[in-house]
Amino acid sequence: MTGRPSILFPLFAELETLPGVGAKTAKLLSQMGIERPRDLVFTLPYSGVDRRLRRSIREVVPPATVTVEVEVGAHVPSRRKGGPARVFVRDAETEFQLVFFHARPEILARQLPTGQRRVISGKLEIFDGVAQIVHPDHILRPEEAKDLPEFEPVYPLTAGLSLRTMAKAAAASVERIPDLEEWIDPALKLREGWPDWADAIRAAHGPKGNPDLAPTAPARQRLAYDEFFAHQLTLALARSALRRGKGRPSVGNGTLQRRVLDALPFRPTGAQERAISEIAADMASDRRMNRLLQGDVGAGKTLVAFLALLIAVEAGGQGVMMAPTEILARQHLESLRPMAAAAGVRLELLTGRDKGAERATKLAALKEGKIQVLVGTHAVFQKDVDFHDLRLAVVDEQHRFGVAQRMELGAKGRAADVLVMTATPIPRSLALANYGDMDVSLLDEKPPGRKPVQTALVATSRMEEVVDHLRRAVAEGRQAYWVCPLVEESEVVDLTAAQERFRSLRAALGEGVVGLVHGQMPPSEKDVAMADFVAGRTKVLVATTVIEVGVNVPNASIMVIERAEIFGLAQLHQLRGRVGRGSEKSTCLLLYQSPLSETAERRLAILRETEDGFRIAEEDLAMRGAGDLIGTAQSGLPKFRIGDLERQAALMAVAQDDARALLAADPELSGPRGRAARVLLWLMEQDRAIRLITVG
Repeated sequence: MTGRPSILFPLFAELETLPGVGAKTAKLLSQMGIERPRDLVFTLPYSGVDRRLRRSIREVVPPATVTVEVEVGAHVPSRRKGGPARVFVRDAETEFQLVFFHARPEILARQLPTGQRRVISGKLEIFDGVAQIVHPDHILRPEEAKDLPEFEPVYPLTAGLSLRTMAKAAAASVERIPDLEEWIDPALKLREGWPDWADAIRAAHGPKGNPDLAPTAPARQRLAYDEFFAHQLTLALARSALRRGKGRPSVGNGTLQRRVLDALPFRPTGAQERAISEIAADMASDRRMNRLLQGDVGAGKTLVAFLALLIAVEAGGQGVMMAPTEILARQHLESLRPMAAAAGVRLELLTGRDKGAERATKLAALKEGKIQVLVGTHAVFQKDVDFHDLRLAVVDEQHRFGVAQRMELGAKGRAADVLVMTATPIPRSLALANYGDMDVSLLDEKPPGRKPVQTALVATSRMEEVVDHLRRAVAEGRQAYWVCPLVEESEVVDLTAAQERFRSLRAALGEGVVGLVHGQMPPSEKDVAMADFVAGRTKVLVATTVIEVGVNVPNASIMVIERAEIFGLAQLHQLRGRVGRGSEKSTCLLLYQSPLSETAERRLAILRETEDGFRIAEEDLAMRGAGDLIGTAQSGLPKFRIGDLERQAALMAVAQDDARALLAADPELSGPRGRAARVLLWLMEQDRAIRLITVG
């Protein structure tokens, strides 16, 4: 099966092929990301309206939607232009009014002839003590009323698109669904009591009441599972394609690693030793490594990554470490330098800033194998960058590197092993969604010598006390970070805020004590400001953004975060991790502006209670949702139309096991269930995954 199976063609036709959908409606739908009937099938109603016929409006408590049969009474035209016209009606027990604005009297007379019976459905409200329905949703003859659903589904809409048009287009799309062979494991389907695919679609679009709209409804659970399963199947295929791609065994002899370990003032933690042996085993096998190194702030990922790079060098090859930004790349360079010196290997940096002769020299040294470990930004990916023998690529990912980019890195065909590092502890459901194609090594212990950081909440009204505290600390020779918030959308205003804070602290603490870094500075000035702080020439560093503070200054033992309530939990946790790296007792002061909202208060309280990044991440997910947690814009996180990562986390784990088991049993997806799964991949537009099967 090379192209999309013909059974799915009707779902992938143009939207204009649906009854009642013209160019204008199609354009409105495409604003909602709906391009084809298939997308409508997967756009489920999010609520519903009870339209059951009642005897009288007295059976409901306004404001509420009500459907009643009435006798039409007198028409009272509007007194002024554009004012309300009223129509009196009477149900089995009481009289009320229908109200219309900008209505033409002759149209109203035609719709609601006095003395006749009509079924009215709409929102009943009390206005000045009078019961009324303004612009009823439905005005029907009694014989037409049987077509009104008892529970009317409500779909997401966009400006200009009516519910009626949307519902009609969705219903027409649902009529096109074929009966498909089952791709879910029969035992799982039976255990969960899930309907067949087509029945599940019909049930999800035809809810009988509110329980049918919940993520726990069997039809919705099944459809969410289909999405997760297709996604995990794609990841599992990517993983097996990477593994099929012949790896090259890289076996280290331990000499360079030993030099680094001997130079360390402490022994690695159990978690670090475990991670290194997992990585070494992967690199020694003839399959390509595709591993995620997940560790909390300060868990010692850098050491593990560098030891892995040294295995590549010991095996006679080269290693590269890639960071998403230049500042992070420089930071890696700084932290790796002493280790590279201890090991006696040549380490260089390559970024977009390298130009001309300098760049040419580096590239030549790289091609000849003289540079053993390269640190860089995505510039490392450029066409003219050739390695002599690249064995390992370490990607410091900060979430900018999605599954698609990892596939590309794999497709470079240089059989290099891949190790992705992430400093953000991620709840398991998200880790599975984003890294289901990878094996995971977890660093869940703090290295010895990391002291707990004391965290305190301080209202901004006590700013003077905070400055006094800093004055005493500076007199004792300690150093501090002061992070200013990004309050405004405009960087100019943020800059002013940071510059003002810098000036007031300089006035309070003295000339030459305070430094400033912000995003608008020329890189060279930024480097100077950072260098002054690292060397201890300045004692307090005022910074606008989080990332620029990503340096390791063991002497810095105070972190002040201004307007902490507007930062995310993970961000605050990352910032706090910048202190507590030295021998001094460290503190983190969260300055907040009162009154605090309930969520902000809960966020700050969690931070005060725990330093466990994994617990913080779980809380963050519960409070903010998956997209926000990792910044959807650059997360590479799949967008599910039905599946809900927060509420259906457990389904994702089942989907991963199921997908891996199916591929282990049927790697070509050629058996009955495998063929059904191929149709699912086409249905879910995972065409890339299908190419991966055929590549094999």
